[in-house]
Amino acid sequence: MPDDKTYSPGVMKYVAEAKKLMAEREAHLAEVKKWKFDTIAVHGLYSVEEALSRNQGAVIEPLYLSASQAYRDSDELEAALAYLVPTWCYTRIANPTTYYLEWALALLEGYKTGHDTSCLVTASGMSAIMSATDPFLVKQKDGPEKINFVSCVQVYGGTFQHFSVRKMRERGIEVRWVLHPEDVNEWKAKIDENTRFLYMEAPSNPQQSFCDSKMLAELAHSWEIPFIVDATCATPALMRPINCGADIVVHSLTKSITAGGLAIGGALISRKPIVTKVKNDHPLFKESFAEYVKFLPYRDNGPAASPVNAMFALNDLRTLRSKMDLLSQNCQKVAEFLQGHPKVYRVDYLGLPSFPHHGLAKKYMKLVDSDDGKGSEVNRYGHLMSFGVDGPPENARKAFDRFKLIYRATDLGRIKSVATIPAISTHQQQGEEARRMADIPPQLIRLCVGGEDPDDVIADLDQALKAV
Repeated sequence: MPDDKTYSPGVMKYVAEAKKLMAEREAHLAEVKKWKFDTIAVHGLYSVEEALSRNQGAVIEPLYLSASQAYRDSDELEAALAYLVPTWCYTRIANPTTYYLEWALALLEGYKTGHDTSCLVTASGMSAIMSATDPFLVKQKDGPEKINFVSCVQVYGGTFQHFSVRKMRERGIEVRWVLHPEDVNEWKAKIDENTRFLYMEAPSNPQQSFCDSKMLAELAHSWEIPFIVDATCATPALMRPINCGADIVVHSLTKSITAGGLAIGGALISRKPIVTKVKNDHPLFKESFAEYVKFLPYRDNGPAASPVNAMFALNDLRTLRSKMDLLSQNCQKVAEFLQGHPKVYRVDYLGLPSFPHHGLAKKYMKLVDSDDGKGSEVNRYGHLMSFGVDGPPENARKAFDRFKLIYRATDLGRIKSVATIPAISTHQQQGEEARRMADIPPQLIRLCVGGEDPDDVIADLDQALKAV
């Protein structure tokens, strides 16, 4: 509440009501934090009491399609728009359905990390990346100012374009690419006093790049800058970077979390507090970064998620752990088959002991709340893999065009198996030189293994490769 303004008794009446509501919610939150991962994924913060008292007993969270919220009188309107009471006011700013998703995601990313978290849901994964990075790239003084950030070069093609074109070419903000993100010394060599954050995609799409998250977080914090991780392909079921020291996690909810393929969305989850040397007078900037973005830059820029998309994502989220377990096991079997195929010269999958980043992934990627019989969680490596077809690029296209069960699409993280050729699709715009830097040859096929019986996926791959 601003110190320089006195509010009327009518406004303060609503503030008192809000404090009571928030106290009840905090008490329920404390109980929810005691639950297991699956229970949180199923229920989030939506309680039986809330269903009965405010939502006519609806077992599933309601879908609020109204664009705006009405208020009882001018006092409640003033309290709401001054952010003195919980409100959603306008769906560009917030929405009750979106809130349910944000609360669940915040709890899942913070699960067993020892940190409180906050979440912002956006219209897409790219808007989540923009929302997570732009607040750190503001000028801090008058006149010319050199600003840079350091990122692994193995990122989704849209991320590469956003960093290299929207930020570097159009705004003059330098992005310094790390070619071997598993090498902490390469990151060290790129950082200076003008660096604003470190950015990593792990596992990367499509090359399965990985890093030592704990060491990178420590490196970032030694420079008083945040470590940001795109963990779309891992999801909090397999890896929670905040547990390793990351400040901010971003997701394309369109992918693994919403495996049903019916929605587009993104998410930004921040640890409380984050580390940053960027000066910002707003108290939430460091203390609850996702909430700061939601109430200020996001409100003004407008990358709002549709409540319908939020509802689809929320429903898919309920079975996240079991889905990621299934998809990971299926992908492991398919990767092992391809590794021994005579028409395949490389297989990029973190679950293969021969893959260069297997050791790092084994350290960090574990199915939450699983048990190997010895008290440790079971390693699972996700649904994403890539393989190179032997010979010229035409061979990869020939095999790709023969798929009968596997869908040819740029999507990933689906319950149905989907494949693409990144060099001519997701990473086409970044150009041949940048693809060479990122190790994306034209012979590479990216495959996301779905929930089908893996033997059927293997049979489809085998018949397609026989055409080569």
